[in-house]
Amino acid sequence: MEALRSALKSQYHATLAMLRAAMKRCPDDLWTSSGDHANPFWRIAYHTLYYTHLYLQPNNRTFRPWEHHQRGIQHMDRPPRRQPYTKAEVLAYWSICDAMVDDAVDALDLSNPQSGFSWYKVPKAEHQIINIRHIQYHEAQLADRLRVATGAGVDWASARRQSDRRAAVKLRK
Repeated sequence: MEALRSALKSQYHATLAMLRAAMKRCPDDLWTSSGDHANPFWRIAYHTLYYTHLYLQPNNRTFRPWEHHQRGIQHMDRPPRRQPYTKAEVLAYWSICDAMVDDAVDALDLSNPQSGFSWYKVPKAEHQIINIRHIQYHEAQLADRLRVATGAGVDWASARRQSDRRAAVKLRK
């Protein structure tokens, strides 16, 4: 089970690093524009982080949204009822999500045959893989928009860097 936890942590951090790179490289005009798309860049980034945060919890009853969360904004199929989150706000939320990964994964019962979310009828371990796939799916959308708009993409991160893992282990000892 420790090998699975280590792999999940590594892949969460890697895909979140790619999401962060896309957000940081996003020009201000692209951040708030949806162009020909249904949702602007900022909203896809926020949606991705919201569900990352949610699904790193044991279940929906233990979830506490980010302190700056605006109700309903995470749903991309509904018009937003507020001004866009700034890049700085979403990057701050990114930092919270990335910082919680290791402890959250350690706390999960990965042998649980249920995800903890009534709308996901899969085991907890599989649900974590689905969550990572969700992050990567939206990160790819944003990276593609960025590439089309600026000619610059996002570098691939296959895993959390080895030096990052060693540092994390040292901090826990």
